[in-house]
Amino acid sequence: MTTPRRSARRLVRRWWPVALAVPLGAAAGAGYAVVSPPSYAANAYVLVVPQNPGEAATATNFAQAYGRLAGQPQVLAVAAAETGHTRAELESLVHGTTSPDAPMIEITGTGAHAQEAAQTADAVARSLVAFANTSSKDTDVRLVTLAPAAAPDKPTTPSGKLDVAVGGAAGLLLGALVMMTRRRGGAGEPGAVETAGTPDTPAAGPAEVPTPPRPRAEEPPVGAEPKAAAAKNAAAKAAAAKAGAAKTGTTDADPASADTADTGAAAEKAGPKAAPKAGAKTGTGPADRSSAKEKAASGNAR
Repeated sequence: MTTPRRSARRLVRRWWPVALAVPLGAAAGAGYAVVSPPSYAANAYVLVVPQNPGEAATATNFAQAYGRLAGQPQVLAVAAAETGHTRAELESLVHGTTSPDAPMIEITGTGAHAQEAAQTADAVARSLVAFANTSSKDTDVRLVTLAPAAAPDKPTTPSGKLDVAVGGAAGLLLGALVMMTRRRGGAGEPGAVETAGTPDTPAAGPAEVPTPPRPRAEEPPVGAEPKAAAAKNAAAKAAAAKAGAAKTGTTDADPASADTADTGAAAEKAGPKAAPKAGAKTGTGPADRSSAKEKAASGNAR
């Protein structure tokens, strides 16, 4: 296999999760853009005007306060009666934003149609102006409608380009996570598999450590252990024999003398009464039997 093909194969094995997940994510984003219903947004602007000249900072502060009141029930109740929506529906369709350096309130209305979004924004803007101007004597500011809402030409959401980009980014992230999981799970590097499988680069095994030769001084002589064991056994037997001789007073080589000594000692203790009995017993011994047999043999010969 040539080097370019091998490199291409290695790249495909390593990056296939990302290469597969990015197109799938982009396709999912495009599908969402096609399936999801369109939503339109329209903006109406309300300006806070101070009653006394030179109080621009006061007007800006009141703009921040009235911008928060744009989504409150006391303002939405009047707008709900005008648009035909409920107050809960208007809470999700309308919100107000303010600028930190300008006494202006932006009211954004959304809807499934362009004209519906513009009507919702205008209704909430008029309701806010009417609610704020009831207390203008106390606040020294008045609210006026700066610009009514205009019907938008195209929907705000979904955006095909944005949804495709978000889907592709999500696919890239998912593919990267899958690739990291494969590496941590011990799937192995494709490059290592290629290297091990090609005959050009054989896999190197672990280096063998040579065993150092054993010194001759530590080696025991051949046959020394059996000879030492035999010597120990002979010494043990000799010691046991000496111990037995010390107890009996005789050696193992003269057992007849030991028996004779024991018999004489017993005869002296028994006295003259036991002598005839001992003689009777000894008369029927093996020596008498042998003499009788000799006499019978000589009689037969005669």
